[in-house]
Amino acid sequence: MIFSQGQLIFALCFVIGFSVLIYLSYKKDRKLHQKNYKDLWNVALGFVAFFTLLILLKYLLSK
Repeated sequence: MIFSQGQLIFALCFVIGFSVLIYLSYKKDRKLHQKNYKDLWNVALGFVAFFTLLILLKYLLSK
């Protein structure tokens, strides 16, 4: 066995505790996030389009 029983229990408690803290932090700031990050999908779409264009150009110019 790679990990001892104590290490596995600690890891499980850590993951559960960390997940609860992240959830509570997000829940507390949810309205603020909706106000500040309402156009986030447009930015993400722009990044995906940019990287797709770079890959396409690399593929086309390498031939």
